[in-house]
Amino acid sequence: MKVTVVGTGYVGLVSGTCLAEVGNDVLCLDVDPEKIRILQEGGIPIYEPGLLDMVRRNVAAGRLRFTTDVADAVAHGTIQFIAVGTPPDEDGSADLQYVTAAARAIGRHMNEFKVVVDKSTVPVGTADKVRAAIAEELGRRNAQLEFSVVSNPEFLKEGAAVDDFMRPDRIVIGADDERAVELMRALYAPFQRNRERLIVMDVRSAELTKYAANAMLATRISFMNELANLAEKLGADIEMVRQGIGSDPRIGYHFLYPGCGYGGSCFPKDVQALQRTARLDAGIELKVLNAVEDANDDQKRVLSTKVKTKFGNDLNGRKFAVWGLAFKPNTDDMREAPSRYLLADLFAAGATVTAYDPVALHEAQRVFGDEPRLTYADSPMAALAGADALIIVTEWKEFRCPDFEAIKRSLKTPTVFDGRNLYEPKLVRSFGIDYQAIGRK
Repeated sequence: MKVTVVGTGYVGLVSGTCLAEVGNDVLCLDVDPEKIRILQEGGIPIYEPGLLDMVRRNVAAGRLRFTTDVADAVAHGTIQFIAVGTPPDEDGSADLQYVTAAARAIGRHMNEFKVVVDKSTVPVGTADKVRAAIAEELGRRNAQLEFSVVSNPEFLKEGAAVDDFMRPDRIVIGADDERAVELMRALYAPFQRNRERLIVMDVRSAELTKYAANAMLATRISFMNELANLAEKLGADIEMVRQGIGSDPRIGYHFLYPGCGYGGSCFPKDVQALQRTARLDAGIELKVLNAVEDANDDQKRVLSTKVKTKFGNDLNGRKFAVWGLAFKPNTDDMREAPSRYLLADLFAAGATVTAYDPVALHEAQRVFGDEPRLTYADSPMAALAGADALIIVTEWKEFRCPDFEAIKRSLKTPTVFDGRNLYEPKLVRSFGIDYQAIGRK
């Protein structure tokens, strides 16, 4: 199949590359010439494990190309994926200007039947807006051309996006046109050879499914974080509680790990967008999601609160080592990352920070600019030099088995604030380190 993907961010680039990997002829469009330059020169503008090699392999095979030419991109694919950003607007709603601009471009340039696929995470009713935008552009040209609009939400985890696309647990297709459904079924056939993963539903249900999935996962995280905070007060161990409730098959173990809050480009944005949709479009208040968001906002400051409890509210003259800046491992994404809130609190209290992250240092330099109170280290142990305490924010694998003796020797006040519960408290404390985790006894 000939496929066009509009947008070369996480969703667009991963989707286009994986579709090329199974033999499709894919053309990726982006209006950002810098992104296209990087891609055409053999690089990628994002960090995602396994993606660079796959991009290079499919470019070399002639199945994957990149362009800034809108007309060429629209002419190329029978299936047109819209995978552009939908950043939160000031009121928390998803900003659809890039989605509708992509739809208008398709309507302006198409000369034959197209299946237009909303791959971006968009509010319920967006397909109607896309359909109207395309129809309006066709009307201006007096063009009588058929097209279908399909919702095909992505369920990709940053850091595991390639594997998620190549081995999906489900493929949701929202469509009211059988011709479009059959084309989408054929497109995804290579990804479901051992069992049927494709779920066909109406468009609005598909749009809501994506938001519902992310809202449910965010709810589990905030619930466990609140339980962890309660466990600390009651003298219980949240790890024992996690095992006790996770063993119930109705609950399961997924997303039951307490920590210092969720971040990234999806959960915060999607929870807010779903709240706004409910409030403004349906006239109801999603009370559970309001609590989820409030709990997460508080949790992002749990580490700085622990630091101030230990060292006092005035941190002038104090220096802290921070391990991990990305919002999760295997990505350089720092959008809404807990590290940003932690560092802001530390700086406001007068502290300085030396940070280490195996991937996100370049992104951190963009985020924090020339912040004079922040320096970067090239290894975890180097970050400890001259620090009063260590704060762990991201659960990178290389942090799992550190040299605790060396940590104790390096820190002025041997203290580890662990925002991801990486270690057994008894083990760390046996080295003479004050170990403060989230909800651990």
